[in-house]
Parts: sequence; C-alpha cells; structure tokens
Amino acid sequence: MAILTQEMQRVVREQRLGFVATVCADGTPNLSPKGTLTVWDDEHLVFADIRSPGTIENLRRNSAVEVNVVDPMIRKGWRFKGEASILDSGPHFEQVLTTLYCTDKNEVTRGRIRALVLIKVLRALPLISPAYENGRSEDEVREQWERYWEELRKKRV
Repeated sequence: MAILTQEMQRVVREQRLGFVATVCADGTPNLSPKGTLTVWDDEHLVFADIRSPGTIENLRRNSAVEVNVVDPMIRKGWRFKGEASILDSGPHFEQVLTTLYCTDKNEVTRGRIRALVLIKVLRALPLISPAYENGRSEDEVREQWERYWEELRKKRV
C-alpha cells in the first residue's frame, strides 16, 4: 500500500534535507541531518551514508527511525516513522545507487557513498507550525520568513 502521497514526495524532493532520528546504544536519541534524503518509491525514503558512522551503527542495532522534513519558509512538512535497512552491496544497492545518486543531476559521487539506508515508511504525519493557529495564511507565514532571512543575510554581508 502506498503511504507516501504525491505531496509528501514533492516536499521531500524539494527540500533535499531531512533530520534522521535513531536510538543510541544507551537508549538516548541521535539526530543527524541528511542532505541526500530522497524518495525511492511510494513506500520508501532513502539516504546515502557519506559520513554517518553513528547513524549506521545505531541502525544496525535498532532499525527504528524517524525522519522529519520541513519547508523552512512555510513551516510545514512531514514526520515519517519507519524501519531502516542498510544496503552496502548487491543488486538492490546498485539499482538504488545508480538510479538516484550516480546521475548527471546529482553531485554525490559513487566513491563517497559507503552504504544506502532504505527506510520503509510505516506512518506519516504532518508537521505544521503553531504560526498557523492564529489564522495566518501560508503566504503570510512565507512572507514573514522571507523577510527574516533577507534581514539575516544583510547582517552577514
């Protein structure tokens, strides 16, 4: 059954950054940003292990994972809960690697990828900022954050 709607897939593909939560050996959370996160199919997300030794170690011990993807301008996104599989060789690894990461449109090169993490999404929930609770529209929220980032950029120049 397809759990990832077209809207969810669009947000993941557009944002290209997800925050992946795993469980450490001592039971504490580990949160790590993944700039290679994308959609594999209607049920799976995937990211490349480039420099993720802690995340991979955690997932080898406990495959439970949560991924958050948020559009920072509109303050909306998705929370994906699932089970991760680590692909580091074999036909499925080669298929995902070649299809998603070894293309002219992707700057990630094969030599930098140690493994792929394929996440079977079991549950997806919306993430919506409290900024909408007072009746503001998406355009109003976006305009606020565009002004904020523009002011911040001006301070850094």
